[in-house]
Amino acid sequence: MDAHAPRDDEVPQTTSVRRPSRRRRAAAPLAAGALLLAGCAAPPGDEQSSTVHGGEASLVLPDLGAMSALGGVPGRTLLTLGLVVCALGLVFGGVTLGRLRRLPVHDSMRQVSELIYATCRTYLAQQGRFLLMLWAFIATVIIVYYKALVGFGWGKVGIVVAFSLIGMAGSFAVAWFGIRVNTFANSRTAFASLSGRPLPVHRIPLQSGMAIGMVLISLELLLMLVILLFLPPTVAGACFIGFAIGESLGAAGLRIAGGIFTKIADIGSDLMKIAFRIKEDDARNPGVIADCVGDNAGDSVGPSADGFETYGVTGVALITFVLLAVHDPAVQAGLLVWLFVVRAVMVVASGASYLLNDRWTQRRYATAARMNFETPLTTLVWLTSAVCTGLTFATSWYVMSPLDGADGLWWKLAAIVSCGTLAGALIPELVKVFTSTGSRHVREVVTSSREGGASLNILSGLVAGNFSAYWLGMAIVALMTGAYGLSELGLGELMSAPAVFAFGLVAFGFLGMGPVTIAVDSYGPVTDNAQSVYELSTIEDLPGIEPELRRDFDLAPQWDRAKRMLEENDGAGNTFKATAKPVLIGTAVVGATTMIFSIIMSLTEGLTVDLDHLSLMHPPFLLGLVTGGAVIYWFTGASIQAVTTGSHRAVAYIKDTIRLDGVTHASAEQSREVVRICTQYAQRGMLTMFLGVFFTTLAFAFVEPFFFIGYLVSIAVFGLYQAIFMANAGGAWDNAKKIVEVDLNAKGTPLHDASIVGDTVGDPYKDTSSVALNPVIKFTTLFGLLAVELAVSLRHQGQGTLVLVLAVVFAAVSLWCVHRSFYGMRIDSSHDGGPAPLPTEPDDDSAPGTSLPSVTAPGDTADVSDDGSHEVEDDAPSDVPDQPPTPVPAR
Repeated sequence: MDAHAPRDDEVPQTTSVRRPSRRRRAAAPLAAGALLLAGCAAPPGDEQSSTVHGGEASLVLPDLGAMSALGGVPGRTLLTLGLVVCALGLVFGGVTLGRLRRLPVHDSMRQVSELIYATCRTYLAQQGRFLLMLWAFIATVIIVYYKALVGFGWGKVGIVVAFSLIGMAGSFAVAWFGIRVNTFANSRTAFASLSGRPLPVHRIPLQSGMAIGMVLISLELLLMLVILLFLPPTVAGACFIGFAIGESLGAAGLRIAGGIFTKIADIGSDLMKIAFRIKEDDARNPGVIADCVGDNAGDSVGPSADGFETYGVTGVALITFVLLAVHDPAVQAGLLVWLFVVRAVMVVASGASYLLNDRWTQRRYATAARMNFETPLTTLVWLTSAVCTGLTFATSWYVMSPLDGADGLWWKLAAIVSCGTLAGALIPELVKVFTSTGSRHVREVVTSSREGGASLNILSGLVAGNFSAYWLGMAIVALMTGAYGLSELGLGELMSAPAVFAFGLVAFGFLGMGPVTIAVDSYGPVTDNAQSVYELSTIEDLPGIEPELRRDFDLAPQWDRAKRMLEENDGAGNTFKATAKPVLIGTAVVGATTMIFSIIMSLTEGLTVDLDHLSLMHPPFLLGLVTGGAVIYWFTGASIQAVTTGSHRAVAYIKDTIRLDGVTHASAEQSREVVRICTQYAQRGMLTMFLGVFFTTLAFAFVEPFFFIGYLVSIAVFGLYQAIFMANAGGAWDNAKKIVEVDLNAKGTPLHDASIVGDTVGDPYKDTSSVALNPVIKFTTLFGLLAVELAVSLRHQGQGTLVLVLAVVFAAVSLWCVHRSFYGMRIDSSHDGGPAPLPTEPDDDSAPGTSLPSVTAPGDTADVSDDGSHEVEDDAPSDVPDQPPTPVPAR
């Protein structure tokens, strides 16, 4: 190829000049939206503006000290003890971090893990700046709404804005802590495997996971308790709504961008195994470091931020329900204290269960040469569920017994929460039926691949995903039905819509064992990285390594056994990464019903008017139900398109630069370039999708309020099944490849190639699209609270025409973002230097099949894209080296 001939994925150097204009174009829709909303403000002196009540931000907390538990202990005292629990949880995380850091590790492995951490740190810092840009626009909307329309004073508006920043910062902080812990643990796990004993290979990843889980839940609970205990009751509602919006923004950004980043790197690295017949995590592959960074960006940063947001938003939804639907201040205070005391007790239960399970695991596997790595993880989940359930009943009896109003209220509430706690253990068991290396569905994927290759591999994975959606959906429905039945046993005497409260408590129970749910999810990134660290260190090939290990570590390395254990443990990590995804998405959907209730209460003036509009007989509501599915499928396609385009760019770069002869490692410059490609495409894809979600929410909220209610219900339901299907199909493909590699030892065979293809199809399914639906659903619902109240208030002021005009404008911007999410992320063929362009459409009088593509010689360029446009050239990543790398030597 001519040295100066541009490839389809290379960009003219003038692109770097265009970057500021691209950023301005990206920011323009958000700025325009903020200005349009600002223009909606009532003019000074317009008394009608006072009709806007401010939603959750106007809610006032009851006196929490007025209620007492058994023995006369005041509610504020119980909540103060919760602060102590949070402090202990944070100490647990800090102590575990120090313990992991002090574990023995060879310098070659430590250097690799520190390189991964340094690259992750750079990525996360760049994401932080990106999130601040998005937050600035969200803050503008908050200021416009609460100051100009609601009429809050600057102090109260400042509180909402400040806590939105605190919420986003919390998501960011736990994500940062997660990558620091994981990058200590990955090299220590890899080194521990050299002893040939499986126990430390299991314990180290679980220790790091528990540290993340305890810090995440403790920090979230601490911030919410501070709001309840130390801020005036009149501003607590403003604090909670700002906090929830901020953490949803942080989670959405980090989850979407992280999911795109990790799968670009993963696919780019995996496809080299087929193209060049190299081993897994070959140190000569420039994509491996990016893959390791992606394991943390997508499988640690994303879930940490997502878990933080899910735990917080569910709490805010329940607080809002209690204040809106319960009219007796004494009952309000009792329920709020009960909710947070139970949360604190469950943190203790999770920590105690982990310590008990760890002691049992040590005694059982202390001298074992082999172990099923899934067994102690499964035991931990069920033990935690049982302990949490028992303590929930005990705590409910202690706190709620003094309350009057319903016979046996304490055990009814505890039983409803236990439905969710049971789901937290039952759902992982159902997920393992479709994703575990020992499951029949996964082995069916392998069996079908023997004769059918990648085609039947993919079809069998789709079967597993579809069946999983059925069984998990039925399980969630059954548990929600049980909660509904319990809510009919007298809760209606204390509140409106008791079934909605019951559904919120099921989501609350899902998260009761939050530290353990996060721990088993975080187990996977460490086990995956441990394999990569082992290979990238090339420790087996270091001169004099065996005498050095005996001298410095008193260790006789067992190389083959170490590699096999790391691969087996990675299979367990894959399975339990898959188990956490439906728990989080299930929580989002079940909890969304409680948040939607807040909007319904506002629109119906406390369930007194317009209830007939919540019916299929009201056409806008029905249309909203149909519309939600369209948005879910667009979002899925847009996220996969971002991965596809970024992977194409990464694969092309790696193919051009990889060196297999005469080198042992890819250069740092090559690895950084792959990381840069992943980061740029992740941010481009995330920004376009975020804008689409943002303006779609505004548009639909302005169309008609009950249309918007139907839309929110629809995205929750469609999102639930789409996410479960995609997550478990991807998990089945992933572990089918693991069976081929470990159990069948068939690396490098056509069966292995077929399993790699299935795995790369499943990568964006399970780690990009499915997991991003969770924060998107919650952000849409939370931001929709503001948007729909704004639209209703403008209609009350007689500005219905303005509302419809704004709806059209927002819809137009939304459609532009949807169009842009494909055509702006499309793989550019306008500079195709490949062997042949796409065929042109035949003339009308040509015979079918007679139109053949003209062949472009290597070095020539094809000037016409498949649709004649040059749209992507303007948006492709810049900073590509001036000269293309030397071609790969012939083999």
